Amino acid sequence: MRFSKEMFEKAIAEAIQKAKKRNFLESVDLTINFRNIDFKKPENRIEVEVVLPKGRGKPVKIAAIVDKVLAEELKKEGLVDKIITKDELQNLDKKAVKKLAKEFDFFVAEPAVMPLVGKIMGPVLGPRKKMPKVLPPNIRAWKATIENLRKTVVLTNKKGKPLPTVHAPIGVVTMSPEDLAENAMAVIRGILGKVNEQNIRSIYVKTTMGPAVRVV
Repeated sequence: MRFSKEMFEKAIAEAIQKAKKRNFLESVDLTINFRNIDFKKPENRIEVEVVLPKGRGKPVKIAAIVDKVLAEELKKEGLVDKIITKDELQNLDKKAVKKLAKEFDFFVAEPAVMPLVGKIMGPVLGPRKKMPKVLPPNIRAWKATIENLRKTVVLTNKKGKPLPTVHAPIGVVTMSPEDLAENAMAVIRGILGKVNEQNIRSIYVKTTMGPAVRVV
């Protein structure tokens, strides 16, 4: 592989050093540019979930859509940021669903409520690629999945027309360059599961409002 953790660590340190200090917590992002791929073809479009080994460095909000029994278990465990019961789901209108889609990064649901979720929330969550992950009504399975989701980023080039570029958040400026580089390598491995190494034209790293530094 022509990419190494050391390359990313050096570029990330430079990007953070060059960035002006802001009065908010900036993200650190990768921009990956591709070549020789026709992204108009559906089979070539990129949509990959990557679990960042060092986490995202900031809260990830998760909502669960469940029936009353599992709702009680989730409340006891404090696993998610919001619980939507089946009864509450039936009372949601499109405006309320749009608000939820904007507020939460991920949704999870048990199988029994999915037909209703598809009918009520599907028209809003589907196009946003936020349809719930369906989990068995087993609290252990939920714990493991939710722990991973809090460290997960979704890589996609589907913003309007498919673009030859993917933007990937890999953490925040308060994380160490070493940890950020480890996250960056996880993103690269995820991307290389979809494209060949020679299809990557260039990679840049930058803070939210800082200058871009080329990695390769």
